Amino acid sequence: MLTQAPRGTRDVLPTESYRWQYIEEKMRRAAALAGYREVRTPVFEHTELFARGVGDTTDIVQKEMYTFQDKGNRSITLKPEGTAGAARCFLESNLYADPLPCKMYYLDAPIFRYEAPQSGRLREHHQFGLECFGAQEATADAELILIAFRLLSELGVQNLSVHINSIGCPNCRPAYHAKLKEYLADRVNCLCEDCRNRFERNPLRALDCKKPGCQEQVRNAPSMLDYLCDDCRAHFTQLQACLDSAGIPYRIDSRIVRGLDYYTKTVFELITERKDGNLTVCGGGRYDHLVEQIGGPDLPAVGFGMGLERVLMLLDEEGIRIPQPPLYDVFVTYMGDHRIRAFQLVEDLRNQGISADLDHCGRSLKAQFKYANKTGALLSATIGDEEAEQNSVRIKNMNTREEKVVPVSEAGETIRMMRKEAE
Repeated sequence: MLTQAPRGTRDVLPTESYRWQYIEEKMRRAAALAGYREVRTPVFEHTELFARGVGDTTDIVQKEMYTFQDKGNRSITLKPEGTAGAARCFLESNLYADPLPCKMYYLDAPIFRYEAPQSGRLREHHQFGLECFGAQEATADAELILIAFRLLSELGVQNLSVHINSIGCPNCRPAYHAKLKEYLADRVNCLCEDCRNRFERNPLRALDCKKPGCQEQVRNAPSMLDYLCDDCRAHFTQLQACLDSAGIPYRIDSRIVRGLDYYTKTVFELITERKDGNLTVCGGGRYDHLVEQIGGPDLPAVGFGMGLERVLMLLDEEGIRIPQPPLYDVFVTYMGDHRIRAFQLVEDLRNQGISADLDHCGRSLKAQFKYANKTGALLSATIGDEEAEQNSVRIKNMNTREEKVVPVSEAGETIRMMRKEAE
């Protein structure tokens, strides 16, 4: 056990971290283009934040949170999702007093859920999330959908579709709840235990249940879209107009409710169609009352979350190869007692912004070249007896074997030139 990672977690090895960095760079760029700035919130929060914000009828709060008592006898929970922490940060730091909307994103944020590890989602997984506080118009909802759709398309995710729905607001949802409960009343005994337990307080959960029996029972359930108030209907119409103007294909899916109680009005999912079934790769929506629920002013907000592991899994399945950068621009090799000269050259090159290294394991010159090949270095720079005597260095293209002997003072300039030719 000592040398085995806990179930539902995995290491990101040095040989694969470049893949994460590649998609993270794309995500940062997508966020920056729309004016979102990074926020970094704690890995754990007070448990009450999630109970009040996420909702005590959700699977997350009831079954999946990693909760413990700290040494001060406070109930602490590892983050099971990112939005509640971002809202707490927004409120605690008085960001609502700044010009709105406040746009923030988090990246590579660890999320913890105690559930059976599944495809592309582990007990510790990582999310890219965007949160927009203080924007009430549906243009903000559409902006987020477009950011996610274009990002995933640029990365190469295929068969991508946008599903949207409106689940109304506190003004119109009670009437729908009553109608849904009336529909389910004769079917409640056919629902799973979780849906039966939530029937009185949150019948919407039955629409979101993934169990086949529950899906069958709600197949002909009434749609929330038929019960929207004028404000929610106008908001949903505006969202569709925005997506139409951007040319983004979408479908209205009245069964999307998302698994968190804070959602209001817009909910959406980006889904990719696979041979073994559809997979949600991004989900989000509007949470206009979350800030107020945790003690702040009544401010609208909208956001989404996207799992990094799931994105990487989809790219692998579709055979999309992320280019692996070379570990070094140049690997410095040396003969005999010229280790210090090689060390000095490496440090000089690094000071010039050139990635470089030398052998730290006492290998022979021949073995140094073998190791340099394994690292994928584009160039080698060798210091032997002759080069040491002339204060020069022999630079070689590892692929073409072209060599140049230049003074050490010109090594950086020559390496930059040869590196450009080698790329």
